[in-house]
This record gives sequence, structure tokens and C-alpha cells, in this order.
Amino acid sequence: MRTPHLRRSAASHPRTSQPGVPVQPGDGFTSEQRAELAHLLASADAASGLSFRLRVGGLAEGRTSAEDALAAEGVRASDTVLIAIDPGSRVLEIVTGTRAAARLTDRSCALAALAMTSSFSAGDLVGGIRNGIQVLADHAAAQPTVHLDTF
Repeated sequence: MRTPHLRRSAASHPRTSQPGVPVQPGDGFTSEQRAELAHLLASADAASGLSFRLRVGGLAEGRTSAEDALAAEGVRASDTVLIAIDPGSRVLEIVTGTRAAARLTDRSCALAALAMTSSFSAGDLVGGIRNGIQVLADHAAAQPTVHLDTF
């Protein structure tokens, strides 16, 4: 498997859990927020055809922890977009598998990171995650083919 692509930015936020699981009880998110995050991830999956995962919690080994979380997706890793947020270190990692990287440019990931960290700095963790997922899903969505030479 090719080395995943990563983007890193500073951010502040509460703690959480495992890749693919938006949040766990006791993590500072309400049940409504957990449901909203799960819905956002499912919508991003449907819109893009990729597999979006969210991990909010410690990244003990930084970048390596995010790469390991992506690799833990197994055969789906190449189609996965992992958003990993470490509140203690104020770090955001966007890690893409090889096929996902073909659809999400470095610029798209940087734009999503900027959208997220802007909200995080205003104290809006869920809003930042929402913004980032939407940017990534929009940029990864398959563009419709338009045929202009029809009769």
C-alpha cells in the first residue's frame, strides 16, 4: 500500500474514540451531536463513493497514529478519508488512502483543514467537523460528464 497523504493543522477540541466511530458516550458530545456527525459521515460516503471516518481523541504518535488508524481499515483503506483530531495536542490530520488521494488534492485537504480550524478556534468543534466533511465530500464527489456535441 502506498504511503497515505496527510495534512496537519492546529485546532482545539474535546476527546473521543476510534476510527470510523464518530464519538463515544462521555466524550463531551451530546447524543444529537453524535447523530449529526454519523449522518454527515454517511452523507459524505454516499456523495463521494469514498469511505469517510472520524477519530476524535489522542494521537499518541502523531502522524504515525493517524496512518495506523487508516491502515486498520484493511482492504477499505485505499478508499478511506480519515479525519483525526487530537484535542490534547491541538492537531488535525486528514489522511487519505491511495484511491481517495486521487480524488482529493492536497489543496482540497488544506481547504478542509482551514475550514475546520477556523471553527475550532471559535470554539465550535461540531461545526468545524461539519465544515471539513462537507468540503472534502464536495471535492471528492464525482463530477458529472457533460456532452456538448449532441444533436
